[in-house]
Amino acid sequence: MKKRIAFFLFFICQTFFAQESLNEYQYALIPSKFSFQKEKNQYQLNTLSKLFMEKFGFVAYLDTENLPKDFVDFNCNKIYVDVIANNGLFTTKLKIQLKDCKNTILYTSPEGISRAKEFKVAYNEALRMAFNNFDVLKEHKFQPSSKSLGIIGKPYIQESISKESFKTEVSFSEPLFAKPFEHGFQLLTNNTNIPQYVMTIFKTSSPDSYIASKGDVSGMLIRKGMGWYFEYYKDNKLVSELISIVNLN
Repeated sequence: MKKRIAFFLFFICQTFFAQESLNEYQYALIPSKFSFQKEKNQYQLNTLSKLFMEKFGFVAYLDTENLPKDFVDFNCNKIYVDVIANNGLFTTKLKIQLKDCKNTILYTSPEGISRAKEFKVAYNEALRMAFNNFDVLKEHKFQPSSKSLGIIGKPYIQESISKESFKTEVSFSEPLFAKPFEHGFQLLTNNTNIPQYVMTIFKTSSPDSYIASKGDVSGMLIRKGMGWYFEYYKDNKLVSELISIVNLN
């Protein structure tokens, strides 16, 4: 009885942490060839997997696509999708596995099963069933974190920073305007009649700090006194840019 309870608690904990960790990820990478396939995108399973991951809120790419810089530069800001075949004599059986950058399996779908005789039909049916029954994916809702923005792996080390390595730059001579969305704000210029996008900032537990992303640069937006500073590392130096924002908080 105790073993059953322990196993049940372990299963619940595994499920909880898998669901929590999936929400940290915005990106998903799908291989162009799974281990059981004889050729790339055989039976269109890989493109179908990409479509399903996009359906469940991920920005998904095949490994053969032209990948954006922020996707390529950081291994740990994405989920790695794999499909495992366990076919029987008259059945096609597929499971979906989601892994992190350390190859740890975060979650495995229920098995999708097809008894269709034609291979393409059977594989497509089994894959669709596996995705449609993958409840943790249906609950995915991206919640930005340092991991999802690629900041992971760049810890702040106070000893390595001297006064010579710290500099302040004023990047924007004109005020920026904050346009709110669910998780934070987009910072825009007020040029002519068409505002221009500059950067995105994401809420944290503190009203005086935001996780920030400007182009391919990720860092923190921090309030110091009456001003806001975008801080990040460049060439092993801490850069602090003073930014004027007229309607934030």
